[in-house]
Amino acid sequence: MTRWEFTRRFRRGAFGWKLQPAIERVRQAVSEINRVARRDPILAAEGAVLFLERVSPALEHVDGSSGAIGTAVNRAVAELATVIAEAPADTRTREMWLERLWEAHAHDEIPYIERLGDFWGELCVYSEIASAWADRLVPIVEMAWSPDPKRRGFFHGTTACLSALLRAKRYDALLALLEKDPRPWWVYRQWGARALAALGRVDEAVHYMEALRGFDDNAIAIAGVCEEVLLAAGRVEEAYRHYAIEATRGTSYLATYRALVRKYPLKQPGDLLTDLVATTPGDEGKWFATAKEVGLFDEAIRLANSSPCDPKTATRAARDFADGRPEFAVEAGLAALRWLVAAHGYEITGADVWAAYANTMKAAEKLGRAGEVRDKVRTLVASETLGERFVTRILGRELGL
Repeated sequence: MTRWEFTRRFRRGAFGWKLQPAIERVRQAVSEINRVARRDPILAAEGAVLFLERVSPALEHVDGSSGAIGTAVNRAVAELATVIAEAPADTRTREMWLERLWEAHAHDEIPYIERLGDFWGELCVYSEIASAWADRLVPIVEMAWSPDPKRRGFFHGTTACLSALLRAKRYDALLALLEKDPRPWWVYRQWGARALAALGRVDEAVHYMEALRGFDDNAIAIAGVCEEVLLAAGRVEEAYRHYAIEATRGTSYLATYRALVRKYPLKQPGDLLTDLVATTPGDEGKWFATAKEVGLFDEAIRLANSSPCDPKTATRAARDFADGRPEFAVEAGLAALRWLVAAHGYEITGADVWAAYANTMKAAEKLGRAGEVRDKVRTLVASETLGERFVTRILGRELGL
């Protein structure tokens, strides 16, 4: 294969402002490169370099205000950095790739591939190459961090320099360089923590990051580095106890739970969920869907009744489990109706109320408990006092109210 499909799409200014087409094309390009990597890793690495050269200019007009396109490109950078690093290339080829990537990084105006610096040491692969890059970049970083305001400024290659020093195992030089940073910041200090950990000074690495609290307000990132250092040292319980919950954030409650499971696979699911729920007092019901998804059905119902739970989510659970787990479906449906009566939920319609009732009754009939459950629903609806008694107006005739 000598011609890449993605190159037709990734030309300067190729995308308009619309977000989704750009995200989809980024994913397609990464998939294309990964497919090639299975049979020709050198060619795939060449494709990855080519994509990283092209992606920023191609996306320059895309609306990035939501952060979604930046997230997509960051994931692509991480995946493709692995493709490049794992390719069995000779030194000359790898040095050529690095020069091309450096040029792209230097001209990354938006910037989209800024995160490439985080992987620079891995991209170097060999200690000698990493050390050569460190020698090249250290003087520029020192100037950027100069106490002289006429000399200092931003340097796009600072992270690449720190990453290269770590890869080259020049730990003392890395720590000495970080001492010249006039503004302690976790983005740079994390490399010092990793250097200290590599020297076997794990407690010192944790304290090195903890000292940033109060100076750098990114508590999640600081906790994440401390957790990483402790996990790498095999101190799993300590990492979990002190940092796991603070460091783990997903795009949803379920994503957060799954991220925690990936890091701590030996922990019991119920224990993980309990610890996460404890971080959101008053919002326990928002963990209902997570508990359901991971099979903790009794806990899901308890959570759904502890604090407001989205009625539509509970209704879907009643619908989905009416045949396979009707006991759970009935309780989920009753929870949905309870919060509907309490006027919770977003843009609730009459159809939502009927769906909650119908799915609850379907599961009840499966259990042979239709009369009993209907009486519970009637009692629930009869207790409605808020506003115009919306649920009563919808179900009143059906329930004889």
